[in-house]
Amino acid sequence: MSKIHNFTAGPAILPKETIEASIAALRDFAGTGLSLLEVSHRSKEFVAVMDEACAIVKEILDLGDDYNVIYTQGGASLEFVMVAMNLLEKKAAYTCTGTWAKNAIKEAKGYGQVDVVASSEDKDFTYIPKGYTIPADADYFHCTSNNTIYGSQMHQFPECPVPLVCDMSSDIFSRPFDAKRFSLIYAGAQKNLGPAGAVLVIIKKGILGKVSRYIPTMLNYQTHIDKESMFNTPPVFSVFATLQTLKWIKRLGLAEINRRNIAKAALLYAEIDRNDLFRGTVVTEDRSLMNATFLLNDESLNEKFMAACKEAGIVGIKGHRSVGGFRASMYNALELESVEALVNVMRTFN
Repeated sequence: MSKIHNFTAGPAILPKETIEASIAALRDFAGTGLSLLEVSHRSKEFVAVMDEACAIVKEILDLGDDYNVIYTQGGASLEFVMVAMNLLEKKAAYTCTGTWAKNAIKEAKGYGQVDVVASSEDKDFTYIPKGYTIPADADYFHCTSNNTIYGSQMHQFPECPVPLVCDMSSDIFSRPFDAKRFSLIYAGAQKNLGPAGAVLVIIKKGILGKVSRYIPTMLNYQTHIDKESMFNTPPVFSVFATLQTLKWIKRLGLAEINRRNIAKAALLYAEIDRNDLFRGTVVTEDRSLMNATFLLNDESLNEKFMAACKEAGIVGIKGHRSVGGFRASMYNALELESVEALVNVMRTFN
C-alpha cells in the first residue's frame, strides 16, 4: 500500500512510536496480561502512567513545583467554561481571533464582564491583532495561540499585567516558548498530543480560589489537582497515548520540532505564493505553522484538485466547512515527505 499523507486537522496524525506502543498496550498493558482498555485506572500500572504523563510535561516546559499538571475531559470546549468559572470574578479580557476564541468569549460572558480587547473578525480572522491594551484590573487575559480553522497563529505573546491564559490546543509543543509567563494553559489532545478524549491543563499555583461563586465539583480545577486527575475515571487510552507522544517530543526536543515545522510550512507557503493557481488566506506575518489555509483562484477546480490529492494519497486537505477552500494541517508528527507530496500535486496541477 502506498503511503497515506495525513493532513487532517484533528483527530490528527501521531508519531509511529505512539501508534506502535499503543497497539502493544492494547494487547498486554505493562505485563499485566490485560488490555489497556480493560485495566483499572487505579491500578498501580496506570497510576504510574498518569504520574509520568504529568511530570514529563513539566520537564519539557521547564516548570517547577509552582505549577500543577492535570488531565481532564470535555475538550477545549469545556475548558471555555471551566476557565471562566474558576477564574472570572468581575472582569476578564479576551482576544477574538477565530471560531474557538468566539466560543470561549461566549461562555465567559455567562460568569462576568468580558472585555474583547482586540478582534480580527473585521477581516474574516485573516490576521492576529496587535498593539492592544490589556486592562490591569482584569482577573485574567485569555488568548488562542493558533486558529485551526482560519490558519493564523500568535508568533509572539503580549506583555501581560494580569494572569495569562491560553488555549494552545492546536500548537502546544510545536515550538519552544516560555511557559512560565502563563498562569493557565489548556490543550485538547487530538492535535499534537494524542487521540481525542483527554485535555492537558497546566495551572500555576495561587491563581485558584479567588472567585466567590459555587463551582460544581467536577468543574472545579482544584478537584482534579487534589485527586491527581483521578476524581473520576480518566480517559485511560488517551492519556497513555499522550504519554507516548510526550516521550517522543522529549527525545527530539522542542527546538528540533520547531525546525522541522518551520521547514514544512516554508515549503508549502512558498508554493502557495509562487503558484498563480492558488492564494493564501492569512497575512504573511501571521500564517500558522500548523494549519495552512489556501484557496484556488478558480473555485470550479476545487473538486479536480481534491481528486488529484486523493490520487497522490493525500487526505484531510479539505478546508473547514465554515470557510471552504483547503487546509493543510502540519502537526508535529507530519513528515516533510508529506508536504513534498502536496507541493508536487500543486506544481503539476492544471
